[in-house]
Amino acid sequence: MAHPKRRQSKSRRNKRRSHFKIKEPLLVKCAFTKQKHLYHHAYWHENKLYYRGKIVCSKNEKESL
Repeated sequence: MAHPKRRQSKSRRNKRRSHFKIKEPLLVKCAFTKQKHLYHHAYWHENKLYYRGKIVCSKNEKESL
């Protein structure tokens, strides 16, 4: 296996990684609420937290705890 003889500098590493850019965030429309949200992220809609089309928790439950 090849091993580097010397450590690469931070600037060389950053130059190599500079071409990887995310063009825009990946938004998905929920089939349940028809709201756009970030993929693989939970989101709030009408005081309820949704994830994968299911209610995870609601603000009313949080206040009672």
